Amino acid sequence: MRKQILIVGAGFAGMWAALSAARLADKHDNQAIDITVIAPQPELRVRPRFYESHVETLVSPLMPLFDVTGVTFLRGTVSDIHTDSRSVSWKDADGKTHQHPYDRLILASGSHVNRSFVSGVEAHAFDLDQLESAAVLEKHLHSLASQTESDARNTVVVCGGGFTGIEMAMELPGRLRDILGSNAKTRVVVVERGPQPGSRYSEELRNVVIDASNELGVEWMVNAEVESVDAAGVTLKDGQRIASSTVIWTVGVQASDLTAQIDAPRDRQGRLHVDTNLQVIGHEEIFATGDVAYAATDDKGNHALMTCQHAILLGKFAGNNAAASLLGVEPSPYRQEMYVTCLDLGAWGAVYTEGWDQQVKLTREEAKKLKVSIVSELIYPPKAERTAAFEMADPYAPFV
Repeated sequence: MRKQILIVGAGFAGMWAALSAARLADKHDNQAIDITVIAPQPELRVRPRFYESHVETLVSPLMPLFDVTGVTFLRGTVSDIHTDSRSVSWKDADGKTHQHPYDRLILASGSHVNRSFVSGVEAHAFDLDQLESAAVLEKHLHSLASQTESDARNTVVVCGGGFTGIEMAMELPGRLRDILGSNAKTRVVVVERGPQPGSRYSEELRNVVIDASNELGVEWMVNAEVESVDAAGVTLKDGQRIASSTVIWTVGVQASDLTAQIDAPRDRQGRLHVDTNLQVIGHEEIFATGDVAYAATDDKGNHALMTCQHAILLGKFAGNNAAASLLGVEPSPYRQEMYVTCLDLGAWGAVYTEGWDQQVKLTREEAKKLKVSIVSELIYPPKAERTAAFEMADPYAPFV
């Protein structure tokens, strides 16, 4: 009887899990394993670039790649995981519900921004969480040109000073000039509850962010938290008011709600605890990867972050190990000791760091060239060539 590897999600982790599982099955000449991906669309959406314009172009089709590697794709959304019967319920594009069995489940369903815990965010704030919501923001930004000039029209508030918030804020001065004209008196404000810009990062990286902010005219309101958002702007918990027609929410990222359907330990972001093979604790038939996995990257206490950098390798190891468990071969323990950051800082350039202590190695144009290479080439799927795709899907293949 054919064995079923079912992968939920076609983001970085899900795509690479599918290719890696197919690679190992092919390597062992095994024709008795079916590999199936269920996701809303057969395309990789290059999420780290949603702070840029023309977001509708930031996709890469996956069907040619899946076809040549023998991966089956089902267009739909998984609603329920039935761990007792080893199956999932999913709805297709017409809303019809189906069941799909699994011998191994790889959960790669990603994460989302939690917009529900601050009043008015769901109704009045924009986000970069998905391509569709980023497209709504882009359309809104262009509509500002037809509005009557005012402080609110010219002011954008970015809630949250993490990597997403920083990249969006640094991009905005240039985008607003393009839309409103070079003479418009625009204002970009980052609301950050930390004591200084980039306070959660190394001093070296923090100083670069501060320098770039000063040069681009991006303001930071630190030690500040949002009390509420409405159609006219933002109210902070200390009573301050910022008039703005554009509020962008970048905080409160949580793992997919599907993780709650598995009776297993989770962290504060909802990520499932996994062992070194990325098997969910207490569920040897379920693997978690990407943004839904709380996975140790090394023996020093570091854990994978919700980044494409980690999702790509997590996906490769999860797919490999799920297939290995069915083929009766040794798994490959997940390790990712090298950690880098490459942060886009708009017209200022970019900054590249190495190590968990974030040592700055490149800045400005040198770092910008690297950033462009990463987001335009390195993180994209391989070509739809079976041999090349399988070579890249090897968990131990060099990433660069």
